[in-house]
Amino acid sequence: MFVREALRSAPMVDDVPGLRLLQVGDGWDLVRTPADIGLLVLAHLRATGAPIGPVLYDRPNERLYYAISAGTVDSWDNLPVRHLSSNSWLVAPDVELMDDWFGGWCELPDDDTLTDADALRAALQHPYVDAHQKAPSSARLQSTELSAEFEGTPSTPARREGDICDDPPRLTEHRP
Repeated sequence: MFVREALRSAPMVDDVPGLRLLQVGDGWDLVRTPADIGLLVLAHLRATGAPIGPVLYDRPNERLYYAISAGTVDSWDNLPVRHLSSNSWLVAPDVELMDDWFGGWCELPDDDTLTDADALRAALQHPYVDAHQKAPSSARLQSTELSAEFEGTPSTPARREGDICDDPPRLTEHRP
């Protein structure tokens, strides 16, 4: 079952319109990246013409989720990602939901296209992604602010560990 179809048939989260509880691992897995790295990777994949499947932007938690073929568990070591597979769940927005606060689907093909795992891995290992990871945190913050300005959306101030925030995360993954 491809992701768009899974979204349509997934149950709503606590009867909240627009949010669905998506089971991961039924024909596809997810690779979660920090948003700053994931957006660089997405730009690289688009520029190279690599197949791109569903990509979810979780703005409150500053993450991107890439849908890939199931069964690539061993290939994500030493990369800034988390692989989510069977027994994982994701609270995800409906296909129509997209807003400045929540985030939404950057890519959501009408067919069963998934992001090519080898292309995703190569993009994550690209020199500019590696340089971004090694940059001082102040440089990454400026980069994030510039990309938010470029996208035409206001940037969100960086949070530090221990900060109290009034906006609870909306997208979460659940593992038993």
